[in-house]
Amino acid sequence: MTTTSPAATRSGGLRTGVQRFGTFLSGMIMPNIAAFIAWGFITMLFIPAGFFGADSPFGSAWHWAPVAEIIGGGGDSAAIGWNGAMTAIAEGDGGNFFAYVGLVGPMVTYLLPLLIANTAGRMVYGERGGVVATIATMGVIVGTNIPMFLGAMIMGPIAAWITKQMDKLWDGKIRPGFEMLVNNFSAGILGMILAIVGFFAFGPVMLGVSAVLGAAVDWLVSLNLLPVVSIIVEPAKVLFLNNAINHGVFTPLGIEQAADTGKSILFLIEANPGPGLGLLLAFTFFGVGAAKASAPGAAIIQFFGGIHEIYFPYALSKPTTILALIAGGAAGVTTNMVLGGGLGFPAAPGSIIAVTAAALGGGVGNVLVVYLSVLIAAAVTFFITAVILRASRKRDLAAEGDSFGAAIAQTEANKGKSSAAMDSLRASSAAAGAAAGTGTATAVATTPIQNVVFACDAGMGSSAMGASVLRNKFKKAGIEGVTVTNQAIANLDGTADLVITQQQLTDRAKAQSPNSVHVSVDNFMNAPQYEEVVEMVREQRESGE
Repeated sequence: MTTTSPAATRSGGLRTGVQRFGTFLSGMIMPNIAAFIAWGFITMLFIPAGFFGADSPFGSAWHWAPVAEIIGGGGDSAAIGWNGAMTAIAEGDGGNFFAYVGLVGPMVTYLLPLLIANTAGRMVYGERGGVVATIATMGVIVGTNIPMFLGAMIMGPIAAWITKQMDKLWDGKIRPGFEMLVNNFSAGILGMILAIVGFFAFGPVMLGVSAVLGAAVDWLVSLNLLPVVSIIVEPAKVLFLNNAINHGVFTPLGIEQAADTGKSILFLIEANPGPGLGLLLAFTFFGVGAAKASAPGAAIIQFFGGIHEIYFPYALSKPTTILALIAGGAAGVTTNMVLGGGLGFPAAPGSIIAVTAAALGGGVGNVLVVYLSVLIAAAVTFFITAVILRASRKRDLAAEGDSFGAAIAQTEANKGKSSAAMDSLRASSAAAGAAAGTGTATAVATTPIQNVVFACDAGMGSSAMGASVLRNKFKKAGIEGVTVTNQAIANLDGTADLVITQQQLTDRAKAQSPNSVHVSVDNFMNAPQYEEVVEMVREQRESGE
């Protein structure tokens, strides 16, 4: 099989390793975001500080709301909360166990960590790995007294990997007819052993790790140094290195805080859409050429759609603007830290709509504080970026085409970039890209194309938009019977007839699905290769008639 426009990818290195690690962490969390949102809404509505909780103005008025039963309290008092339920269970009050069980506590204590563990296990070793990972993580959960998200993110992959190594020991050595017996009992026994190890050894270790990370965050807060984290987070976002920090530290610790207080500032350190909005607005008013023309649309998608990657090429085209992003991010964190703003659950994607939903649990005052943090972050970034762009406007007018085109290529080299607002940007630089030998080439398919898969790191935002674009092109061309889907590269199973990826991800996609036709594109939203794919499928259909 042939592939199009092979990208100049760099293997190895610290940055690539961190990217892969961050992608793996993201792969554990992102498929389960819906469960986090469900739990967040339940806590938002029914914990004592929520809309129908005992501490809210509606707590005594809305008698129909089964607050006590939902948060756990056996009908005695809504104010008991899930912490009281978990305390009673931890103290061995077996007689009142079912009286205390509600929704909030069990979901954050059991459901969410087990979902993460199962997802992680499946990523390493399929369904079998997911089952053993879930069993092992249950031991870690029961052996601790805090939500064990970090434990699930570590024990899950380890348990699945051990299962995989165990199966290799007798691969091909089992007598026919005994496979199910051996597989089920070996997985069950291994799961039991790992659960016991998790209970007695791994759980206490993870308690210590969580305590250290929590103490570090508390130390930063006590010294008013939490905004300094933006020095790491904002550049890391532009280089696609933020997932390791966000999903490895902020999300687990943030959920623990949200379970205790109903919200956490940690959910807003990376997800705040303000810095990106400020950067794009500055390019809208003070940018030049394609950057200026595409920035308004990019701002809409970044702010309301939550696709933060769209502003990365703008920052890379003018690296000094990263300083503006750092300042804006720090300003937003400072606002939330001083005024007590936070989110009740992770805002994914980082859209103002998702941010609003996650902030509602803290009441109207919390929503206003969060909005203020977004506004201040955007304003600070805007003004600093405006100064930078105005100072270099003459040079940018002379070199805009090359610098912005190079920034897009660099963004694609870092991870892969796409968004609806990039249509006009890519159109203005497509000719230059073709002349340079990028974004061109053809694919040759020797089998009928019926299953097309767009693949990216997470398999969600950018690849989903690309799949939507190609589906519309097939529809306009009158071509039916072609399935176009999107998924993470790690989940490619070799069944796709054609796989479309950004240039720097094609090699990884080939390794996962070597027998597929592979097409590399510069931008998922506006790639000329889509026309070639449509034409290739059309010719196949015509020649087959």
